[in-house]
Amino acid sequence: MTRLFGTNGIRGVVNQDMNSTLAMEIGQAYGTYLKNTIPRPTCVIGTDARLSNHMLKSAVTAGFLSTGCDIVDVGVVPTPTLQYTVKEKHFDAGVIITASHNPPLYNGIKGTANDGAELTKDVEEAIEQIYFSKQFLLSDWRTVGRYSTWSGAIELYIKGVLSQVDVSKIKKHHFHVVLDCGNGAGSLVAPLLLKKLGCTVTLLNCEPDGRFPGRHSEPIPENLTGLMKKVSETHASFGVGLDGDADRAIFIDENGSYLWGDKSLSLVGQYMMKKTKGGITVTPVTTSTCFEDVITQNNGKVIYTKVGSPIVAEVMKKNQAVFGGEENGGLIFPAFQYCRDSAMSLVTMLEILASEEKPLSELIAHIPSYEMFKTKISCPNEKKIPVMDRLAEEMKHHKEIIRIDRIDGLKVFMTDGWVLMRPSGTEPIFRVYVEAKQKQKAEQVATYYKNIVDSFIQSG
Repeated sequence: MTRLFGTNGIRGVVNQDMNSTLAMEIGQAYGTYLKNTIPRPTCVIGTDARLSNHMLKSAVTAGFLSTGCDIVDVGVVPTPTLQYTVKEKHFDAGVIITASHNPPLYNGIKGTANDGAELTKDVEEAIEQIYFSKQFLLSDWRTVGRYSTWSGAIELYIKGVLSQVDVSKIKKHHFHVVLDCGNGAGSLVAPLLLKKLGCTVTLLNCEPDGRFPGRHSEPIPENLTGLMKKVSETHASFGVGLDGDADRAIFIDENGSYLWGDKSLSLVGQYMMKKTKGGITVTPVTTSTCFEDVITQNNGKVIYTKVGSPIVAEVMKKNQAVFGGEENGGLIFPAFQYCRDSAMSLVTMLEILASEEKPLSELIAHIPSYEMFKTKISCPNEKKIPVMDRLAEEMKHHKEIIRIDRIDGLKVFMTDGWVLMRPSGTEPIFRVYVEAKQKQKAEQVATYYKNIVDSFIQSG
């Protein structure tokens, strides 16, 4: 069966592969799935700030209503705000219209289960099966769904986030934070949250605008140069850059230096281990070894998963993990909810700085350092499995390899680092990740293994 859902919902270019017909029928398929077990489901719907948000929200809403599901529209909100609303208000499901960090011509549809977590793969496949079969359970005129709005989601969410940290301790430090929301939905939450914590806030790109005029939505170094400069100029405590739907946060230290997501993941993980006196954590195979280093040093254990935050969250629930997340700035705090949450990342970072009473750069300096190099190769989807099979056979003959795992793609360990080769789940490409102690070594190893993958693609 053709897949619609990628690692994080359904995404595509607006009015091409992501159009109102698809959106309406996804609403009908999701509504039909819910009606199979719940007589009268209620679903929350919200959007990020993209220009096509109302078009797609209206189409998805029409689909749900046609199946007899009630809809509660919470407006423009960050993804974690909608997820928290579903959980706290005991709704049956949720949908957020977002394409996260993708360019403004994209949009998408992401589902939420009744506990606020993203949909698991088996639920997505069940919805896809209904969608492709067109076996929708449509209601008659008497039982079509009811539509209503609710404006309390952001207030509910902010109150919930503040309940997770020591507000008075944070307020005493009068932190100065430079906040760059990238013209995304985080603009409606993060400034209010910081002010409630007694912070001085310098705002960048904090007006919701689906054209993303301030910067590209992905919080990578080249898109956060303005934020880095402003932190340095204003002598702020630190800076934070959010993606389009505000489920990820990337931090800038007080010197204006960009902190890669594995560093903030490790710093917060270390703090969580101290708070919980150890415990299980979960992260994908792409995460740097520095995370495992700090977790095991603090009586914790790391479980590795396939790439994708829904998978991380599902494994966290099954193993009662106390913390988890990805190396892209997406951190998951299960005591609050099982999804990536930039606001929780932000307030936890403030609590760490207040507790340690040291600058962010000094705290990061104590996190073990590794060099990561990432590259990719074009690969037709039909070649991905044969290439993986050939790689698995080839790696048996490499004497430098001491261990291989197949959690996601092929990850091979050497005495001084590792290489991960995996086909993308959403694009016709193969990704190669390399970690080593020295940058030059990482680049050399990446080139070597990239050439092996490429040779198999070309000859396959």
